[in-house]
Amino acid sequence: MSDSDTDHRLDDIAVRDTRISDAIDEPMRAMVLDILSEEALTATEVHERLDDRGIDRTENTVRHHINELRDAGLVDVVRFEEGRGGTTKYYHANTIVLSYSLPDSADAAVEEMIAAAQPQITDALTTLTDEYDDAIEEIVEDMQPCEHCQTQKYETYVLLTVLRRAFVRAHRNS
Repeated sequence: MSDSDTDHRLDDIAVRDTRISDAIDEPMRAMVLDILSEEALTATEVHERLDDRGIDRTENTVRHHINELRDAGLVDVVRFEEGRGGTTKYYHANTIVLSYSLPDSADAAVEEMIAAAQPQITDALTTLTDEYDDAIEEIVEDMQPCEHCQTQKYETYVLLTVLRRAFVRAHRNS
């Protein structure tokens, strides 16, 4: 069914990065990621924070989950401290996973904010596609597993990734 066959409009884009989805499929990993988004902590400190939340797991299990998040690129080792015959690693999340739903009562306010932001987003998309078209095209070509996948929305994914990451940097600096 093409767009012309329906009057239903596209309102949102759901992003499912398989690398991230697989890593946080375990609910405790999402909690660990949430804890590590606030500050750099050791595995022992993460274990204590989970315990404070009523999550009873061994410290080795917590370390395993931190390592899975690190291997997926969602957590970085940000500091090493030498002491007592060993090295202590401090971990910090580099990605925040938001898993919420807006209440229906927010629809009017959200629509108003969309209308206010849409002109700037349109300008940003124009800038990206005008000035970085070759780079976007190159990334898209690298993403396509085969020539038959050209109908996938790879360009949309690339642009949304750029906008999401730019949002994070702008939000962090505001």
